[in-house]
Amino acid sequence: MLNHERPLTTTYDSVLLNKIASQICQAIIIIQQQQPEFLLEKYRKVQWQNQANQSALNAKFVELLSQTRTWEELIKKLQLYLKAILATEALNLPIISELIFKIRQQNPLQAELNSSLIPPFMPSLVTLGITVLLLDAENLQLSTNTEKFLTTICNFPLQVKIAFANWSNRGKLDVELHERGYDLIHVPAGRDNADGKMIAFGASIHELYPNAKEVFVCSSDKVMTNLCNNLQQHGLIVYQVSQHGENINIFNNSTGETTIHSVKPLPEIPSFEQFILQLKKIIKDEQNLTASYWIKLSQISKLYKIKYHLNISHIVSKYLPGKRDRDIFINHPADFVIHQIDDMGELYVTVFEHNQNYQIQPKNIGISKLENNNSKSELLSKITTPLHLEAALKMILEELINESNQNSFDISILASKFKQKYGKTITNQLKQLQISGTFIKFLQSCSYFQVQLQNNKWEVNKFAPCIPSSVLLSGINSVADLEQTLKMILVELTQGSKNIYIDIGLLGIKFNQKSGKPITKQMKELQISGSFLKFLQSCSSFQIQQKGNKFQVSLS
Repeated sequence: MLNHERPLTTTYDSVLLNKIASQICQAIIIIQQQQPEFLLEKYRKVQWQNQANQSALNAKFVELLSQTRTWEELIKKLQLYLKAILATEALNLPIISELIFKIRQQNPLQAELNSSLIPPFMPSLVTLGITVLLLDAENLQLSTNTEKFLTTICNFPLQVKIAFANWSNRGKLDVELHERGYDLIHVPAGRDNADGKMIAFGASIHELYPNAKEVFVCSSDKVMTNLCNNLQQHGLIVYQVSQHGENINIFNNSTGETTIHSVKPLPEIPSFEQFILQLKKIIKDEQNLTASYWIKLSQISKLYKIKYHLNISHIVSKYLPGKRDRDIFINHPADFVIHQIDDMGELYVTVFEHNQNYQIQPKNIGISKLENNNSKSELLSKITTPLHLEAALKMILEELINESNQNSFDISILASKFKQKYGKTITNQLKQLQISGTFIKFLQSCSYFQVQLQNNKWEVNKFAPCIPSSVLLSGINSVADLEQTLKMILVELTQGSKNIYIDIGLLGIKFNQKSGKPITKQMKELQISGSFLKFLQSCSSFQIQQKGNKFQVSLS
């Protein structure tokens, strides 16, 4: 008898194992070139085309595979080792299915049995088994790729394929299956006729094909369970093949294991030029939908995944190995413009329009001097006071408003634009001007800006006061005048905001900006004793609440 447990470490087998290892390496190189996202991260950057790396990989596979004692064990070990290099879904790739199929065909036992050394009068020695496939073509469709995948599951060559259906109403399916090597069995029209014929035929497989060792029963009907049990009782390995959504499930009746194969074709990775155009369209569509000029990178990635069924990282790994998603936008300033408040902040992206004029005509002489200087050093030399900084930020906000349909922006965008324009972070600029507190506090202290908390984000827009400050402050000659003035300032501060309470310190700052004098000085001139807090508590127009160590004021 032939020895099926013969070790694979003879001189002949060593040559064969080197050939197999080389085929594996070539498959990995092709995957890296065409679909690198299917390589695990740590192997994605390895230069597999390098001869030294190929030799090391070949040697490793030869060492691992030479430890197997049977050809089937070799196949299973190979699939296990591939999982250590490739993502799980890569095992469904046609190139891997073809690789496994090709390696199965190199089984030395099969070659021996097919050689001329076996006398024609000794057919009983030919004990190599075959695999049979039964297909209910009215219930299940198998693509050529799925069929190739099935050949990687079975232990014996797939040599018999039989399909059952009423072929008069199946279009050209009979022609296609015939060309793929199927024997076609016709059944009369009617429900379950194909099932019944397939069950009757399948029950006699062990008699029709005595050398059959395995059977694929391809149907999603549960009625096939009895057939599978019957075949198993005759010593056959049975695989129940059924479709569930976009997956083909292959259930091994002997082991209870289920293998899942995706029938959905893998999306094709676009060319780099097409990829850039796709990103631009997504950004513009989102701008039109949200009326927002700047789109978050995270939102772009999400929309791209939904529309094209690919992650941006898949395309980046192919064209820019080792780079991040954001590098696509950072490295292509001719196509995209970005905003980012700091290295850890969210990246905002918009499309760079070559014919768009970003220059905004200044509305006053103070801002025009800042805006018309193109040198960052000259621009920075103009920011020597808090008023200069407010004017610079005002100019940037007006540019943003003119560039988009929005009136309010995330303060991180304003800070990012400042950094791009002046070459330093807003935090550093505040420190240089010895302005204490946060950027938000500074914006709240400026007369031009209105700051609101929207959806857990601080947004800034232009402040349009209801009543000019010159009118408000023209006649503070009594306690009643001061109360009325503070009341109007408080109305301005809470306009459009969900927060009705304002820090009394902010109210005092706003009064100082409008009147040119501190609130304490104004109180002294009106001979009001006590603190600002005491004065507000004495006014019928205001309500005071304490929050932590701070006091807040709102209108009664």
